[in-house]
Amino acid sequence: MCLENCALFALFGFPGHLEMLIVAFIALLLFGNRLPGVMRSLGRGIVEFKKGVKGIEDDVEESSKITQDQE
Repeated sequence: MCLENCALFALFGFPGHLEMLIVAFIALLLFGNRLPGVMRSLGRGIVEFKKGVKGIEDDVEESSKITQDQE
């Protein structure tokens, strides 16, 4: 699998800025009407993840305060 991909990159090289721009433009044309909804749900997911991480950090800090008070 990797051997095939490595050979493909060796043959054609890595995509440059123009190629990446063309791919992004084609993706925008294909998924343009759904893109705002996808980005909105991605943003909500990131916010929920950060809230979860913050909750875990708060729990760890609270438990460390309890153990320090017991000593």
